Amino acid sequence: MNKISSLYIAFGSFAVLFLLFKIFSQNGIQNQIGKTNYKICGVTLVAPPKPFPINPTQDIKMVHANWVALIPYAYSPLGIPEVRYGANSWQWWGETKDGIIKSIELAQKSNLKIMLKPQVYMHNGWTGSLNFELESDWIKWELDYEKYIMSMVDIARDYNVDLFCIGTEWNQATAKRPIFWKQLIQKIRSKYQGLLTYSANWDNYLQVPFWNELDYIGISAYFPLVESHEPSPVELKSAWTKYIVEMDTFSKSLNKPILFTEFGYLTVPGCGGKTWELEKKVDQLPINQQAQANCYEALFQSLWDQRFWAGGFVWKWFPNDEGHEGYIEKDYSPQHKQAEQILKKWYANSNH
Repeated sequence: MNKISSLYIAFGSFAVLFLLFKIFSQNGIQNQIGKTNYKICGVTLVAPPKPFPINPTQDIKMVHANWVALIPYAYSPLGIPEVRYGANSWQWWGETKDGIIKSIELAQKSNLKIMLKPQVYMHNGWTGSLNFELESDWIKWELDYEKYIMSMVDIARDYNVDLFCIGTEWNQATAKRPIFWKQLIQKIRSKYQGLLTYSANWDNYLQVPFWNELDYIGISAYFPLVESHEPSPVELKSAWTKYIVEMDTFSKSLNKPILFTEFGYLTVPGCGGKTWELEKKVDQLPINQQAQANCYEALFQSLWDQRFWAGGFVWKWFPNDEGHEGYIEKDYSPQHKQAEQILKKWYANSNH
């Protein structure tokens, strides 16, 4: 046998072993789905404007998290069929390719599993309302969105990311363009061997037409519970009941687990109600850590032992303790608040 033949055989053997390693790694995660003693205990790491001054994963590990979500934001102008990504003049470092790769490497060194969750920001708008009258506009938007998503898929593949989220809260786009989404999933599967999900808004997950193509039913879990200023965990648990029945039934109908791709509560009175309305007036509201902590406690008491619930990702975790527009004390983050101790207590229960 000549040297070239030997090299081909050696390379082929290595390739087969590498493929088997990836398959067994993913099977290991899949085999944990549905076990009540294993939960995805995740946090969503906010992309910083500059490189991390210190490794953010140490604080994340302190609350017993075993997963981290990374969000490389793109931008869409309201009403215009464009998805812009890679313009370093406006992007924060943590959202760039270099920033995402560095974040992945830090997480992996700390034995954290990763969900890569590319997401689109619309100033003065919401992705769920995106809609176009012209077919040509839809096609242009789809081409831009696919280019953005597939560039993130390349990173997920090259850096062995565990879970990839194909989109977040596209209520109109998923309803009106189901063929696009199913074809996009096929293209992602052809390049990436990891697990897939989509993040549906809490009031829209029943209408998503392509759950059968994915591994998890993903939900942005901002379910409105109780609107009083500081409801007790008992009151909040009662409000969870109808949602749990609905999710359990839906999960069984598709034989797929439900993952909270986002969950969290503002640190203000009434945070267990319609949180999207509170966001508009958060600067006028007082701080209320107890209200936030009660919502966390009720969520975990209600869902932890549900077999359909795979876990979730806290929205959100700031690596430099800087919150949205300066309101970290009132923001969704549980950091340095009563809710952090609730999170730590429950996350410690998972069979990591």
